[in-house]
Amino acid sequence: MINYTERLALLMQDVVARTSRLSFIDLSEVVVFGRFGRSDAEGAFATCHCLTLPETEPGYFFWKDRDTGELTRRSPWFVTKSPVVKIGTRRVKYLISFVLPRFCDQSLLRSRKADLYEGAAPWLAKLDTVVHELYHIDPAATGIRAVQRADGSRSPRTHGPLFYEEVAEMVHAYLATNPDPRLLDFLQDDFAGLTARYGGVVATTFRNFPSFPQRYMETVDLPAPDACERIVPLKSASQPIVYTEDDLHIRQFTDSSSRRLTRKGRHCAA
Repeated sequence: MINYTERLALLMQDVVARTSRLSFIDLSEVVVFGRFGRSDAEGAFATCHCLTLPETEPGYFFWKDRDTGELTRRSPWFVTKSPVVKIGTRRVKYLISFVLPRFCDQSLLRSRKADLYEGAAPWLAKLDTVVHELYHIDPAATGIRAVQRADGSRSPRTHGPLFYEEVAEMVHAYLATNPDPRLLDFLQDDFAGLTARYGGVVATTFRNFPSFPQRYMETVDLPAPDACERIVPLKSASQPIVYTEDDLHIRQFTDSSSRRLTRKGRHCAA
C-alpha cells in the first residue's frame, strides 16, 4: 500500500530545497498527517496548524441576566496554550494535515485555481495545495504567515488574491527546475486510482484519531474579577497536552472510513 503522507513529506523536502521562498523551512520541525474527509463533502483539502502560538493572556467566560445585566455566573480564569509535540528531542513547530480521500480527488477543473494554471493537467491542483500549506509557515515561526494587502499593509486574513498568485508562481518555478517525475507521479492518481494501483492508501495519524494536537484551556489561580457565587468549572482537557513519536500511528483510508493498522513511532512493527 502507498503511504500517502510519507510520499507528501518526500515531495515537500524537494519543494523546499528548490524554492527560495520556502528554503527557511526545516521539515524536521513539521509533522505531516492524515485526516478523514469524504470527497463528496464540502471542506478543506489540507490545513497548516501552528504549535508555536504563545500562551494567551488570562481571561474568563461570564454570563449576565439579559434583563437586569446582573452577573449570574462565570468561569475560573484560564489561559489558552498549545500542546507540545516532540519527535525524539526535537520540538515540532507546525503540523500539516491532508484530508483523505478528499485531497486525492481534487482537480483544477471548475476550481478557482484554474485561471492560474491555464492548460495544466488537473492533478496540478494537488501540488498547488502542497505549496499553499507550506507557504502558510511563518519565517519567524510565530504563527501562520500574515497576508499583505496590495498596498503592503498587513491583512488579518490568512488568504488573499496575492497569496494564491504567489503560490502559483512558486509551483510554476518549482516545475521549471525539472524535479524527478517519481516524486510527483502519485499526485496524478485519484483515490480510486491509488487504491487500484497500490492495493490501498495509508497515512500517518495521531493515536487519538480523529483528533490531533490542538490548543487547550488551562485554569490559572487569580483573584475573582467580580463578585459572583456561581462558578462554572472548565471542562478538563480531554486530549493529551504532550505528544511524542509514540503517539503516531498508521491508518488505512478508504472512500468511507479508516482503520488503524500499526503504530508509527518507537514501537513500529518490523
